[in-house]
Amino acid sequence: MSTPVTLIPGDGIGPSITEATVRLLDAAGADITWDSQLAGAAAVTAVGDPLPEATLASIRRTKLALKGPLETALGKGFRSINVALRKTFDLFANVRPAKSVLPGLRFDGVDIVLVRENTEGLYIGVENYIKVGTDEHAAAQSIAVVTRYGAERIHRYACEYAIRHGRRKVTMVHKANILKYSQGLFLEVGRQVASEYAGRIEIEERIVDACAMELVMRPERYDVIVTTNLFGDILSDLTSGLVGGLGVTPGSNIGNEVGIFEAVHGTAPDIAGKGVANPTAVMLAACQMLDYMGQDALAQRIQTAIETVLRERKQLTRDLGGTATTEQYTDAVIARL
Repeated sequence: MSTPVTLIPGDGIGPSITEATVRLLDAAGADITWDSQLAGAAAVTAVGDPLPEATLASIRRTKLALKGPLETALGKGFRSINVALRKTFDLFANVRPAKSVLPGLRFDGVDIVLVRENTEGLYIGVENYIKVGTDEHAAAQSIAVVTRYGAERIHRYACEYAIRHGRRKVTMVHKANILKYSQGLFLEVGRQVASEYAGRIEIEERIVDACAMELVMRPERYDVIVTTNLFGDILSDLTSGLVGGLGVTPGSNIGNEVGIFEAVHGTAPDIAGKGVANPTAVMLAACQMLDYMGQDALAQRIQTAIETVLRERKQLTRDLGGTATTEQYTDAVIARL
């Protein structure tokens, strides 16, 4: 039977790159029924709500969503819809793979999957100003919250992911040498979980600053990285940079019941509507979705076609140094299926 999936085209270049992805999936024979819904600035314009109840209801029904980038105003307006979705559906694991495909980059052989805790840490949103005298904003504080429950499930997810996908090693990245309590608990729980996987997979520890240095010197030594929310946000962009940028790296947000798959780059309003956007990140996110759905053979077939086009460098969009339009690039990928 056809699988229902919520489709959120997004803002800026989102509609064009999600349309290209849908066309690719159709050509590959993916049996999906799309339920198109709004979120972000497009939803504000249409219904006055950045995250309409109809969109949430669709995701609750399908348990799956593929989304383009969403606009979030800086410092004002509505809060991040991505964060709201993670909290609403308890999407505790953010999975960001970064793999060397494009030739001519500084590094070869990078194949890293970063598993980021998605609901706790400094991004939990516990913040306030402190008044001193007449200055209402004399000081500000943000509180990092790490729970045993949250740490346990992200460490376990990373280990299970590594085993399921035939990976060789998991690296727990932390700052427990300085942040003795919050990061200390994250590491303590990680060690407990690691003991359960002894002999099944190699598990090591790295302090975050040492990890960042090694990633730009010897990235090939890393395989699966598991870390807290803020560190994961930063390091996942770093690993994306090692393989060509956010335009070629996807992301998934996984909970116990719902999976949301997305492009992690911005809306690129300067090229919106011009037909030159790079759809690779959403296409690879769709491959993550198919793998999550148990259709790993189809996911691999599509990913291989994408990687072939990227390696050939004959039909690349301009952000990758080519001149192809979104449609021409998509045609090239379909031709390699």
